[in-house]
Amino acid sequence: MASPEKDREDVRTVATNRRARRDYVIEETYEAGIVLTGTEVKSLRDGRANLQDAFARIQDGEVWLHHLHISPYSHGTVSNHDPTRPRKLLLHRREILRLQSRAIQRGYTLIPLRIYFRRGLAKVELAVARGRRAYDKRERIAEREAARRIARALGARTTGRRPR
Repeated sequence: MASPEKDREDVRTVATNRRARRDYVIEETYEAGIVLTGTEVKSLRDGRANLQDAFARIQDGEVWLHHLHISPYSHGTVSNHDPTRPRKLLLHRREILRLQSRAIQRGYTLIPLRIYFRRGLAKVELAVARGRRAYDKRERIAEREAARRIARALGARTTGRRPR
C-alpha cells in the first residue's frame, strides 16, 4: 500500500474567482486542462492571473476560455503572449457534450472557478452555473447573518457571557 504522502496530489492554486460563488449557483464542476504558451505558464507560476470576467464558450465541439487575463511574463521577449487571448480547454468528448447540453439550457453559463497546477500541469475548475438574482443574494446574506447571530447567542450561553 502506498504511503499517505504519495496519495496526496500536489495542487497549488494560482487564482480563484471569488465572485463566482456569490453571483452564481454552481450546479456541477469539471476539471479541464488549458492549452498555454511558455510565457503564459511562467506567468501563471508567478501567480499573475485574473479570472474576474472570464467565461467559457463551446464552439465547433471545442471549449474555449474567454477573458482570462494572464499578465505578460516580466522576462519575456518580443514574442510575449497576448494577455486576454481565448484559450482552448482540454476535456473528454463526453464531458464536452454534457457541458453543451447544459449550456444551451436557458440561464446556464460556464464559469471558471479557479486555476491551479496539479502535478505540474495547469488546470481550470470549470462550473456549470446559473446566475443569482439580486433578491437571492440579499436572502442569502440575511440567512448568513441570522446563523451568525444564533451561533453568537449559543456561544455566549455556553461560556456564561452576555450576548451583544
